[in-house]
This record gives sequence, C-alpha cells and structure tokens, in this order.
Amino acid sequence: MARIQAVLQFIEENLEQDLTLEMLAEISNFSKFHFSRIFSAIIHKTPMTYLTERRLHHAVTYLTTTNKTMLDISSLCGFTSVSSFNSSFKKRYKTTPSAMRRTMQEHSNIPLIYGNNLEDLSLSKNYDLNSKNNNFLRRVWDMNIEVKELPGYQVAFARHIGSYLETHKAWETLGKWAQENGIPREQYFIGISLDDPSVTDEQFCRYDACITLPEGFSAESGSGIAFKTLSGGQYALYKFYDTIDKLAIAYQSVYGGWLPNSDFEPDDRHALEFCMNDPYTDPEGKAKVDLYIPIKRTLS
Repeated sequence: MARIQAVLQFIEENLEQDLTLEMLAEISNFSKFHFSRIFSAIIHKTPMTYLTERRLHHAVTYLTTTNKTMLDISSLCGFTSVSSFNSSFKKRYKTTPSAMRRTMQEHSNIPLIYGNNLEDLSLSKNYDLNSKNNNFLRRVWDMNIEVKELPGYQVAFARHIGSYLETHKAWETLGKWAQENGIPREQYFIGISLDDPSVTDEQFCRYDACITLPEGFSAESGSGIAFKTLSGGQYALYKFYDTIDKLAIAYQSVYGGWLPNSDFEPDDRHALEFCMNDPYTDPEGKAKVDLYIPIKRTLS
C-alpha cells in the first residue's frame, strides 16, 4: 500500500526527529486507530516498534563504521538520551553499544545481523497483485468478504475497560439490564473494540457491549448503562467462527490481507462485532461473529 510505503520512507529520512504515532498517522492520511491496525497488519510490527528497530539499525552502522560518541549516535538516531539508547539497544541486541563496538573492533571479520532492511519490507514486493500467489489470495478473500450497507442503530451499552478477554463482565451487566427492561431477544448484540491493544496498554483498552433497541423504545439508563447511536454506512463483512482469542488475527487479516488489495480504504468509524452466538454454550467453545469493518471506496 502506497500510504504505508510513504510512512516507511518518512521514518527512514527523519529518524533523528521526535516522531509520534499521530505524526506518522498524518503522513499515512489514516486516522490514528486505523493507521496502527493497517501498519501492524502489513509490516507485522507496531509503528513505534518498527521506528525503534530502524533507529537501532542505524545506530549499529554508526557504531561499526565511525568513531562517533554514544551521545552523538543516540542523538543522530532520535533517542532522547544516552540512557534510553542504551536501554533499547540492550533489549534488542542483548549487549551494550560499547560492548558491541569493542567486539566488532576485535573481530572485524564477524558479520553483523542488522535485522530487516527497508528494501526487504518493500510493499511492491510483498503485495504484487500480478503474481499468481496474490491473485489466488485475492480470489479467496473475495469469496469470504462481502461489502454491505448497514443502517444506523440506536443502542444501549455497557463499557468495559481492561483486557478484551474479560469483556464478559460488560455483557453480564448489559444482559441483566436488557432482561429487566423487556428487550426482545431478537435484537442485535454488538461488541465494539474502541482501542487497538497493540498500541494501548491492556488495562486501558475500552470495549462497549451493545444491544440494539426496538423502535420507539424509551428507558432511563440503569447502573453502568448508557445510550448512543451507531453510524450506518458501508462495511466489509467477514464471518468469523473460532475461539475468541483469535479475533485479533481476523482483524489483522482483513486490514493486512484484503483491504490493501481491494478498491476500498478504512473509514473513520469503529468496527462492529455482531455476536451471533454464546461461545460458552457453543459445542466447540467458539464464537460466531459477523465482523464489520468500516470502509469507503478509494479515490482514484
């Protein structure tokens, strides 16, 4: 995808700058939420992890080919201090910058493993739609992804903050309220993951457990219950049936596999997870989810 390639190039040319997730998202022309998901799905690393690795890659080059001081190298590679440079370097290479420099000076014939070069991550190489493999993958995705138009929904919801593997707490709160207020069972149950766990600490991830409301329904919010409107529009539907912990892989597959090769791009609405069964009563313990990813047609 050209937009992600532009971000990779921008990172490479501005390593010494104070780059933020918001800044990189702006370069991509995606919202911060969608940018993080798309970047991670395509590059298989979060934007900030990739940025740190590229900085360290250049730091190794400086260490082994120049006599620059640690302060100079840390500054040239965008680290805020020598201590943060040392910490990141040791975490990545299991040694200190000074120790690596000494080792390379003593054993100059030992090749270094630099990690992925920018060329290895070329999107034109990984997503060549003229290749037989990608044509096959695209046909598979076309059979499994359906573009649909959804109406807007009035919903009641209970919010969970914490691990997405513990959202049952919000569903229990919502289920109790729905039963007390006589909400028909044929209403839709919709989950909304408001944060990307790859960039937001697990304990701060927000999730809304929602139920659609019958037309004309009126009620006061109960304990832990609020109301809102979900925007309608165009969505890519992927029918998921597996254990709930694999739903994150489904997101990654749609954002990194289908979307870059489609005629669409993500729209600035939240993805909707229509819960089609109760995984706790499923014979295989699996969740059946109609995953709707908000999209809009790419401008040519």
